[in-house]
Amino acid sequence: MRILRVLPMVLSITVTLLAAVPASADTVYVFEGRSEYRDSGSTNSHKRSKLGAMDVRKSARQEQRESRRGRNARVREEAREERRETRRSRSARARDEAREERPGERRRNSRTSRRSTEVASLGDFGAAISNALHGMASFYWQPQRVASGGWFNPNAMTAAHKTLRFGTRVRVTHLGNGRSVMVTINDRGPYIKGRIIDLSKAAAGVIGMQGQGVARVRVDVVSSR
Repeated sequence: MRILRVLPMVLSITVTLLAAVPASADTVYVFEGRSEYRDSGSTNSHKRSKLGAMDVRKSARQEQRESRRGRNARVREEAREERRETRRSRSARARDEAREERPGERRRNSRTSRRSTEVASLGDFGAAISNALHGMASFYWQPQRVASGGWFNPNAMTAAHKTLRFGTRVRVTHLGNGRSVMVTINDRGPYIKGRIIDLSKAAAGVIGMQGQGVARVRVDVVSSR
């Protein structure tokens, strides 16, 4: 009976002593190494680190998208500007082509715009008959439109003059050999200083000036329409 009374006291003392003895380092290490336990602090820090990495990746992807958008916007703007420049250049070429005239028209306009005082005007036709004109003559043969209309015929007896009325008949006399030819004015020119008439190739051949190209002549107005 005494043993049964003493036994609970002994057990309680033993338990108390065992609880008072601290655990060894090896025991703690083994426990922590095998345990899956995580406290709230470590869990939160782990979550924060994962969230931070996700934010970094998300911001990097966002920057890449913004960069692609900026590049695409620049490419589209450059393409639009190139199309605008192409349209402007096409419009400019179209305007230039519209303003551009045919060679015969340019020559006719330039001839009619330039006037010379070397010969009598249309209103002074009577004075032109009484006063012979002296100066240099040349000839031309290139295919082109004439100021009076139609195409130039180098084999016809025609000539170009700065101011005489179209259809006027004039006699051109070569002062070097005395030969003369009758020609009809149907064109404007010449516009080289010192020249008063531009004969067709055939008319120049009649008075013998094709070889030298130019000759000093006298021009007498014979009739006018």
